[in-house]
Amino acid sequence: MFNKKLWKNFDFGLFITVLFICAFSVVVISSASHAVETGSYKNVIVQLIAVLFGIVFLFFITLFDYNQIARLSKIIYVLNILILISVLFIGKVSNGAQSWIHIGPIDVQPSEFSKIALILTLANLFNEMGEIKSFKDLVGPLIHVGIPFVIVMLQPDLGTALVFLAIFIGMLFISGVRPKIFAGLIAMGLAMLPMAYKILKPYQRNRLLSFINPNLDPMGSGYHVIQSKIAIGSGMFWGKGLYNGSQTQLYYLPEAWTDFIFSVVGEELGFIGATALIILYAYMLYRCWKIAVMAKDKYGYLIAVGIISMFTFHIFENIGMTVGIMPITGIPLPFMSYGGSSMVANMIALGLLLNVGMRRQKINF
Repeated sequence: MFNKKLWKNFDFGLFITVLFICAFSVVVISSASHAVETGSYKNVIVQLIAVLFGIVFLFFITLFDYNQIARLSKIIYVLNILILISVLFIGKVSNGAQSWIHIGPIDVQPSEFSKIALILTLANLFNEMGEIKSFKDLVGPLIHVGIPFVIVMLQPDLGTALVFLAIFIGMLFISGVRPKIFAGLIAMGLAMLPMAYKILKPYQRNRLLSFINPNLDPMGSGYHVIQSKIAIGSGMFWGKGLYNGSQTQLYYLPEAWTDFIFSVVGEELGFIGATALIILYAYMLYRCWKIAVMAKDKYGYLIAVGIISMFTFHIFENIGMTVGIMPITGIPLPFMSYGGSSMVANMIALGLLLNVGMRRQKINF
């Protein structure tokens, strides 16, 4: 529980950096949504509430030694699977995916929290396994990740499924796997891409094709990335100013306060604003890695690396899709995109990282 000595190791630098990103988020969401029928008031309030709830969960998680979670690994995994399955039956469809569940007056996206459940349970599995010496040793971890991966793909939610893979690859890489086995697994994955492409939904295939050439369907699947690139390019160095971006304010840019919030930053705050945000993310990831390398045990190290892998993939994929170097998958930009489930889940992940850091080895970095 509460221990004053542990708070000496609390990474205030990381926490404050994330608060800056959250403040950045609220300002940009206000600008991106202020001209909608309901005004920006609702979106800003919801985002602020999500931030506050997330911070409460963050500090609550730091009160317990993360090693206590390992004992609950099987329970967490089973509950995660059951909740994901329930979404297929009682979930709400939004943007083509059945990913949401009504809980009273709010909608919750369980797949956002399932990422954390996967990190915690996979960390425990790798920790118990030790070194991975053969492909046979990979069967258990692949099944462990494969079950939630398949369920999420059935929703269908390609973005979250890819995050699962990114988490798995990042944690596998540092778990003690032999290089030849790791390289072989990656080669097998690449060889399966043509088959994976065939099982995608038509609109998902179109998104991938539009990533290669958006002009194949400029008014359909290529519309988002074309408008995003126009928005970012038109912002030039200083930007057009908050509330003044033509692509954003005239609604040429879809999902402006959610998936494409970085495009709003690029248009209204220009190269300067976009660079400032990227620098904040770079510093955030640096502080996260600092915590990982000082973890007192392998389990803590694995948790930290899993969370870093999740954040890194989210940031790279989201920003990449807005500038046309990554396919559109619909995953949010951490601590920036509008969304209560995403914000709270990211705060919980950050709380776990800070937890690992508070109980780290007594060494200097």
